[in-house]
Amino acid sequence: MVNYIAKVTIYVNNQEEAKQFWTEKMGFVCHEQPMGPHFKWMEVRPKEAEKTSFVIYEKELMLKQNPKANVSHPNVILSTTDIEGAYQQLQANGVKVGELQIMPYGKMFTFEDQDHNIYLLREDQ
Repeated sequence: MVNYIAKVTIYVNNQEEAKQFWTEKMGFVCHEQPMGPHFKWMEVRPKEAEKTSFVIYEKELMLKQNPKANVSHPNVILSTTDIEGAYQQLQANGVKVGELQIMPYGKMFTFEDQDHNIYLLREDQ
């Protein structure tokens, strides 16, 4: 029935600031295209071949289109095979990271984007 998760929408205050965060600090690739005079469709993903992407959508625009939309922070868990390397790289890139937690069931840490949305990065085992 469902083959994979295609897109997850992240609501942001400013698309360009979000693009800068995800491409420059997180190393993601970005695809965008104009969608009328005042809007552009923007997606970021870890690498070109990745099927799943984040749709970067401005909160204000969504609330104009749908006042009942929930534009609060996302609850997204990302994964890596090198948690220590990712932790050091994000710190070096100026990303606000939480404490690296080493638990019996795995290693993980939180980080924030430009709008202070909180994400979790965990190591695949």
